Amino acid sequence: MSEARSTGTLPHAESTPPNMKKIAVASVIGTTVEWYDLFVFATASALVFNKVFFPSFVPLIGTLLAFGTFASAYLARIVGAALFGHFGDRLGRKSMLLVSLITMGIATFAIGLLPNYSSIGMWAPVLLLALRVIQGLALGGEWGGAVLMAVEHAPPSKRGLYGSWVQVGVPAGTLIANLAFLISNAVMSSEALLSWGWRIPFLASALLVGVGLYIRLNTSETPSFSKVKEAAAQVKVPLVEVLTKNWKQVLLGGIATMSTGTSFNLIVAFGLTYGTQTLGFTRNAMLAIALISCAVCIVLLPAFGRLSDVVGRKPVIVGGILAEALLAFPLFWLLDMREFPFALIGYLLMMTAFAANYGPIATFLAELFGTQVRYSGLSISYMLSGLLGSAATPIITAALLSATGKGSSVAWYMIGSAALSVVALLLLAETLKRDLSAKAYAPKAEVGLS
Repeated sequence: MSEARSTGTLPHAESTPPNMKKIAVASVIGTTVEWYDLFVFATASALVFNKVFFPSFVPLIGTLLAFGTFASAYLARIVGAALFGHFGDRLGRKSMLLVSLITMGIATFAIGLLPNYSSIGMWAPVLLLALRVIQGLALGGEWGGAVLMAVEHAPPSKRGLYGSWVQVGVPAGTLIANLAFLISNAVMSSEALLSWGWRIPFLASALLVGVGLYIRLNTSETPSFSKVKEAAAQVKVPLVEVLTKNWKQVLLGGIATMSTGTSFNLIVAFGLTYGTQTLGFTRNAMLAIALISCAVCIVLLPAFGRLSDVVGRKPVIVGGILAEALLAFPLFWLLDMREFPFALIGYLLMMTAFAANYGPIATFLAELFGTQVRYSGLSISYMLSGLLGSAATPIITAALLSATGKGSSVAWYMIGSAALSVVALLLLAETLKRDLSAKAYAPKAEVGLS
């Protein structure tokens, strides 16, 4: 038992409700599928989309356009968060998770079937953008629901741990996406990869969606929402309710989470482009570095989530954000050595900082809101952070590198993002001891600012 506590692994069944392991597995599998679908697009944007869908532009402009399409999903995620959050707070968490998973799976599979620019001209990037927007809508509803399935089921003393298992979906999905491209790149020529090989990771997502649906169909609705539903206590328009009574939590929560998107996309999106196009690393080398880093992150996230159950959410998250800022310049110093071992060390250091920041943040955001609006508040706050951090990072970093030719300009951007997140986080109250079921909708005094 003590070993499980210290390493962040799932606790022994004797101290955990019998269905918690199934809930944790369902959360990990579902979010892994969704993030795989999202990040397979990011990897393709860095490696092939500038040539497949934007071939008439110079490489840098083509890359910027590909990343612009990548970023479009983050705008759609805000809409998806509001839409799925409304029905998630009105009808339940489980049903919305099933809808979001199916929607994401269809959009990703369809991307794998898209004709390229040489076949249908400008319709190719237009259709790519449309399917990317659908992906964003689905993910806008996925993450918040998955977090609530874990956190609202979890024992109060282990909410940080189980909430962090949802976060595992990000590095796990990224790892699988990178592994898919690494294998494709290893077994086929560059010509074959650009011609048809890039489609395989998108089409293969159908298998992951099938697994995710099977597991999620066998999970139950959360106790917190079930109590609200039994009492017929749902609010009419959760979005209006949360934005009028908890708008500060939504805004500050989004800014506090912003640096997670900045640091992670710096590694998985910009890092691939910078490493291959500027530093001369092979695609296989950069994909391998990202893959190893994500594998380490999978282990670290539950450890930091468990730590937040002991010392509090804010100390762990603040420590991670400060580490991201301190490591911004060393990351580029190590990358600029143009040696695989040094680049890997830089990635591992930044990924450790990211894990400390990202592991407890899901539970922290969920604990800011009452049950009646928790799906809406949590989802909108997190998707706002994606718009501020993840969506902007690939475009801004590529533009900064183009303008200055130096990685130091990107490091300053990371430091600025971290500074904003720390300030916002310090303005929010610690949530470790909050009772999620004390009231259906907690007033400002209980979910308020520090």
